[in-house]
Amino acid sequence: MTDMWVNETLYPFWGQRFGVTRELARAKSAFQDIAIFESEFHGRVMLLDGIVQITERDEFVYQEMLAHVPLLAHGDAKSVLIIGAGDGGVLRRVLMHPGVTKAVMVEIDGEVIRLSKEFLPNIGGDTWTDPRADVIVGDGIDYVRKAPDASFDVIIVDSTDPIGVGEVLFTDDFYSNCARILTGRGLIVNQCGVPFMQADELRETSARRRKFFPHVTAYVAAVPTYVGGYMTLGWAGKDPSLTTLPVATIAERAQAAGIAGTTEYWSPQVHVAAFWLPPYIARHLPG
Repeated sequence: MTDMWVNETLYPFWGQRFGVTRELARAKSAFQDIAIFESEFHGRVMLLDGIVQITERDEFVYQEMLAHVPLLAHGDAKSVLIIGAGDGGVLRRVLMHPGVTKAVMVEIDGEVIRLSKEFLPNIGGDTWTDPRADVIVGDGIDYVRKAPDASFDVIIVDSTDPIGVGEVLFTDDFYSNCARILTGRGLIVNQCGVPFMQADELRETSARRRKFFPHVTAYVAAVPTYVGGYMTLGWAGKDPSLTTLPVATIAERAQAAGIAGTTEYWSPQVHVAAFWLPPYIARHLPG
């Protein structure tokens, strides 16, 4: 990080840069390069291999949509598996739901957890000590391969793009095991990239999930620091009705769970509207 600016390296032909006030941490783990810095506008920012993962300024968009949408759509999720999400933000949102009795988080890179606890404490908060949370430093692929049948209601995958350490989370083997360990109305959500720039990611991942789940779609969230417009969050489930619930039902569930009034991006209306995809995104989903 030089000249008080850091440039993201996701695309060779388009990008963004952040004004840096100070570097907080830089580490090379067994899996990736990790950097955390204080920025002029976005608060603290984490990069993995030069790619923005999270900023304090807009993390609420991604985290709320990745956690609240599947849990409120399901309506009765008690056991949740989170793969990745080492900053703790998804786990914190999942544990806001009082009906969740068990939340297992499997993050392959313990350095991400350690540095997030130290330098991004506002994102995870006190979630790390919640008795319902089981935080495992380990391989998510191996975990789902060994997990018992029908042991989770919801699986949330917060991974990097399907390159490097995140690549194995987009395979047939992974999705086959996810389908096996989900309960009868179970579902899995995961980030599928920014389709304006990464359409192949949404198209190929959706086609792969279609082999193992009867209902495959996606929903969207506008995260300012994920360059290129809407971020798609892929959805694969066993009950197609969960993505067509009316606003009133979602609002009632949010009220009962104590989620209403706690969010900055998610709302019952946004929840329902997020599944109505622009044509340029919808055409990449299986027919």
